[in-house]
Order: sequence, then C-alpha cells, then structure tokens
Amino acid sequence: MTTLSQDLKDKLQRLNVLEKIIAINVVIFVIGLLLRSNLSWFELPSDFSDFIFKPWAIISYAFLHYDFLHLLFNMLWLYFIGRMFLNLFSTKMALNIYFLGAIFGGLLFMLCYTLLPSVFSANARLVGASGAVRALFIFLCAYMPNQEVRFFTFNIKLWHIGIAIIVLDVFGVIAGINNPVYGNAGGNLAHLGGALLGYFYAKQLLKGTDIGKGFERSMDAVFNLFKGVNKSPLKTVHKNKSKVGGYAKADFNQFNNQKKIDIILDKISKSGYDSLTAEEKEFLFRAGK
Repeated sequence: MTTLSQDLKDKLQRLNVLEKIIAINVVIFVIGLLLRSNLSWFELPSDFSDFIFKPWAIISYAFLHYDFLHLLFNMLWLYFIGRMFLNLFSTKMALNIYFLGAIFGGLLFMLCYTLLPSVFSANARLVGASGAVRALFIFLCAYMPNQEVRFFTFNIKLWHIGIAIIVLDVFGVIAGINNPVYGNAGGNLAHLGGALLGYFYAKQLLKGTDIGKGFERSMDAVFNLFKGVNKSPLKTVHKNKSKVGGYAKADFNQFNNQKKIDIILDKISKSGYDSLTAEEKEFLFRAGK
C-alpha cells in the first residue's frame, strides 16, 4: 500500500501545472458523481446580487463539469494546448492566463445576463473550464498567429483556427438566445470572455507588458498566508562573496536566458516556428522544461 501511494505521489509530482489542473477537474467530477450532488454552491450565478454571497464562484465554477463529454473535451483541449504553451512560456504565465480567462469569462456572462435580462433567460448558472481553456488557446493564436499546425493532410495557421472558433462561439450565443432550452448562450459568452482576455494578454505581452503580474502577486500573497513558515527571531547573515554589485552569477544567467527567449519568441511571432534554427529550437525546448 505504501509503495502504491508513493508511486501515485511520484506521478503527480511529475505532472506539469496544467496537467495537475486536469487531475483536479477529474477528481471533482468523480466526487460529484459519488455524492450525487450538483455542487451548486460552487456554480457561478448569472445575477450579481447572488454572486456577492459566494465570490469564490468566479473561479470555482471553472472546476465543475456535470457532463462527461463536457469534461472530456475541455480536458483534452487543455492537455494539448498546455503542451504547446509550456514549451514556450512559464508555468506562472500559464496560470495567470488560465485563471484570468476563467474570471473574465465569468464576468462577461454575469454582465450580459444582468444588463440584458430581456435577451438572456434569468437564473442561469455557469460551469466548466471552457473560458479558461479558450484564453490559453487564443493567447497562442494572437502571440504567434502565423505558426502552423497539422490538420489531417494540410497545415493551417493558428490565427485561422482562432477566428473560426470565435465565429462559432458568436453563433453559439445567438443560437442560445433563440433556443434557451437546447442552446448554451451562457457558456458561449464565457468562451468569448476568455478569448478576449487571451487576445489582449498576448497583444500587451508583444509590447513588453505582462498584464498578469498584478494577479500573480495577488495569488502569491494569498498562498503565502497559508504557508506555515516558522521564522526564527534571530538571523545570521553571511556575506556572499560570489555576488557582484548585489547580484549573483545565477541572476545574470537567468537575465541573459530570458532575453534570449524573448528574442526567439519575437522571431516566432514574426516568421513562425519553422523559421527557428535547430539550436534555437533546442534552447527553447530546454527552457520550457
């Protein structure tokens, strides 16, 4: 039993951060089945007056799936998009875009249902990770639009796929308005909210601004509250002779590596991934790891 639990722990530790999110989604789905409960306290309501009593729902809704196919397709999308994303960008940026995509998707959902009650049916509830996943994918489409991916027997550029997906989401909103029983206007609104976040994030990053840094600092502060770090009253400070001007050699290496990554990513955004040399591809792969 100990060996089994250790093997499971080792496998979980080897998962990247997006694969861990997939695992959490699957576990929550199974818990919902076992408890035979729809976990409504974690759903995102369409009315802001209901939302203020459970503000955590702006994130928790993205971990709820009641339909197996809904879960399956969202997690498959996240797995393949995650592999592409984490080969190019950092884990923290992936989390920033994922959670901000969920938040913006949820906000657009509530905003439309609150401001346009005659258009959208009342008392709707939102669940699913689609908005967060859409944010990651549209980010890639906007950051390196000319990157080609294989689609059956031909190649297609990312921005073509992105446009097609957004058009389908717009039609999904219209179909949901016309047929609330069988349509899913709320879910498609969340898709569009996540897509807008992903697009804006990519465009700002290309200009040199990471709009997720504020969110990242907020999340770090929240997690630090739960860290039971015992601080000793006295600290012994040792002078590090390996530092020059207050910076260690590792700091300089990290700075130089980041600049090289930025140059390679800029080259990808302008000319596509295939324009990279073998050395650049190898460096980017190792940096992603």
